[in-house]
Amino acid sequence: MNKNIFSGLALALFLAPAHSLCADSGTLPIVLTAFGTSTKAEATYKFIESKVKNAFPDAEIKWAFTSEIIRKKVNERWKSQGIGNRLLSLDEVLGEYGTKGIKAVVVQPLHIFTGEEYEEVLSIVKNNPAVRSYVGTPLFAQWSDIYTVVDELKRDFLKPEEGVNIVVAHGTPTVEAYSNVALLGLDRLFTRHYSNVYLGAVDGVITRSDALGPAKLHPAKRARFHSLMLVAGDHIMNDIMGEEKDSWKSELAVAGFAADSVTVSVDGESLYKGLGFFESTTDIFISKIRRSMEKAAKE
Repeated sequence: MNKNIFSGLALALFLAPAHSLCADSGTLPIVLTAFGTSTKAEATYKFIESKVKNAFPDAEIKWAFTSEIIRKKVNERWKSQGIGNRLLSLDEVLGEYGTKGIKAVVVQPLHIFTGEEYEEVLSIVKNNPAVRSYVGTPLFAQWSDIYTVVDELKRDFLKPEEGVNIVVAHGTPTVEAYSNVALLGLDRLFTRHYSNVYLGAVDGVITRSDALGPAKLHPAKRARFHSLMLVAGDHIMNDIMGEEKDSWKSELAVAGFAADSVTVSVDGESLYKGLGFFESTTDIFISKIRRSMEKAAKE
């Protein structure tokens, strides 16, 4: 993607004028809270925001990013380019609302699982009592939502005679994280219902070898990677589909497999497809935001 196009995309997302404040519309501001990315996969966030804007046209929408590393990297890049804007943390966004006298907001985490990042969101909200935050749950908080997203994910699955499918999650190194339960459940779901679908993760209880090991035994020498991350950014671009010899794609190539990954076209540019581009994903997040709005209206 042309750098000027990418810079324009980023500015369109983060410098766009805000919608009317809750004081004018009676609708609470919405804080979309994500891990963040420094790659062109940032287009995923623009797609999600467009869907949320359509669902809540009177709500102000702001972004908060939980990764300090991503915020620092992007903010330093923007500063060097003379862009007077910053990615903000959730603590900073809530602080700004408190300063403006806004008493309540909806915080919708865009994390996939109930893990460390989500727990951090809850902690930050608790430490900002001046603003009442109605916090939604992550994407995969209910099994019904997992099944809905998997139904859309499987549309891009190769058939058994065509090859193997490798679903790539992020995972967590923390043993007690709730996300481990969901990942193990997903592994069971894929194993029981599909003969050519394997789940792997960059970190944690489900491993790279759990997916690539059985995949290499498949007779049809074609593999397709499917991102189970909201944004198909650095992990998919480099760890999975990179040309380096230690990437997942390269390991499969040594075993005689030709590998690809599901893509989506954005403004004429082909991007790896994360869950954030799924209609089912945005529908689920919008439903969570609506429930938070309804809860706030009753109090």
